[in-house]
Amino acid sequence: MNDIVHVSGTRTVARVVTDVLQPRNVLLAGMLGIGLAAAGHWTGLLWGLLGALCAGLIPAGYIEWERKRGTWGDRHVVDRTQRAPIFFVILGSIGTGSVVMLLGGAPTPILIAMLALWVMTIGLLAVNTVWKISVDSAVASAVVALLAAVHSPWWLIASTLTAAVCWSRVALTYHTVAQTLAGATLGASTAAAFLLV
Repeated sequence: MNDIVHVSGTRTVARVVTDVLQPRNVLLAGMLGIGLAAAGHWTGLLWGLLGALCAGLIPAGYIEWERKRGTWGDRHVVDRTQRAPIFFVILGSIGTGSVVMLLGGAPTPILIAMLALWVMTIGLLAVNTVWKISVDSAVASAVVALLAAVHSPWWLIASTLTAAVCWSRVALTYHTVAQTLAGATLGASTAAAFLLV
């Protein structure tokens, strides 16, 4: 009985973690911070909001729309063979947002962040054709790396949140440990590669 209660409690905590730290939420908070740091004043929040809209909120809206149509059971889209359209929506949305930013004279760091997220999405799409890599882990680690680069290395402490996302995905049996570590590695390394150039 105690084992059942423990498993149920673990799954409840994992569900809360995975819902609170889902990509759209992480991108909303992270891109606002990146935009603010990139511009150095409040107008950066507007650029960050545009970045969050294109990288996180529009794709999340698309997933919800398809879910309501019965295409997928929930936002997690556990069957990797159904994920390709989502990646194409993300690529198109980030690409469009980046063009708007470029034409609008957005600060260079947020444009670089958008490019890093775009390239990360290509990597996720490529891997997903053969293996179920964790998108949630990739986004969490990328945002931490981006914030550390544009704000302060102290943001690397937030890697504990990435670890929490990885744990929750495994605890909910959406991914294996290897799939979450691969996602986290891809996200962080893509972000670092662009921001350290």
